[in-house]
Amino acid sequence: MTLYLTRKGYEKLYEELNYLKNVRRHQIAKAIAEARAHGDLGENAEYDAAKEEQALNERRIAELEQKLAGAQIIEDQDICSDEVLLGATVELEDIDTHERISYLIVSEEEADFNENKISVSSPIGQGLLYHKVGDICEIQVPAGILRYKIISISRE
Repeated sequence: MTLYLTRKGYEKLYEELNYLKNVRRHQIAKAIAEARAHGDLGENAEYDAAKEEQALNERRIAELEQKLAGAQIIEDQDICSDEVLLGATVELEDIDTHERISYLIVSEEEADFNENKISVSSPIGQGLLYHKVGDICEIQVPAGILRYKIISISRE
C-alpha cells in the first residue's frame, strides 16, 4: 500500500527510524547487558523490562521501514493548487463564529492536531477534500456540524 507523505513528513519518519536503529538500539542493548550482570535472569524484572523495550523498538523499526519503503513523497509542484488535496494548507472561516483557522491536510502518519496538521481521512479532512476557494463545507463531526467557508488554498 502506498503511503503519501509530504517531504517533511518523510524526513521526520526517516529521522525517527535512524534514531531507533542507531541510538535507541544501543541504549537498550546496554540496559540488557547491565540487567544481565545482576544475575538470575528468571527473577530479574530489569532484564524482562529491557527485553520488552527491545521488542517494541524492533517492532517500530520494522513498521517504519515498511512505511518508508512504500512511501511516495508529494511534491507541491505536481499538485493542483485550486482545490483541497493532500498537502494543501487551507485557510477557513467558521460561518457561525467568523473565526479563522488554517489546517495542513496530511496523511494519518503526519497528523498532529496541535500543529494544525489534520489527516486527510479525519472527518474535517474528508469534508474539505476537493473543495475550492469560496466553497462552503458542512462537516459532520461527533460534536455536531461544522460550517466552514474556504478562504484560501496554498502549498508549503
